[in-house]
Amino acid sequence: MTKHYILTLNPNAQYEWDHCILRDPITDQRPDLEGLIAQAVEEATGSYLIAVNIEVKVLEKGSIPQNSKLPVETSAVAVNRQRSELVA
Repeated sequence: MTKHYILTLNPNAQYEWDHCILRDPITDQRPDLEGLIAQAVEEATGSYLIAVNIEVKVLEKGSIPQNSKLPVETSAVAVNRQRSELVA
C-alpha cells in the first residue's frame, strides 16, 4: 500500500512537537499509522509481531518561511478621561 504525506521539518518551531510533522496532503490530518497497520492484518483480534518497511521518496521540496509569525500592526489610541467621568 502506498500512501502520500507531507513531512514538515522546522527546527525553529515554537513547540517541540511541531519540529517534525507528518500530514495527509488532502485532509491535513496527522496519519493514523496504527489504523493503517490494523488494516494490513485485516483488523483480526490478536497480538502480532510485525515488520514495517518505510520507503521514503521526496517528490517535491518546499521551503518554510524563517519567521512563521505574521507581524501585527496596532495603532495607539489616546484615552483622556476626566476624573468626574470615572466616578459613578
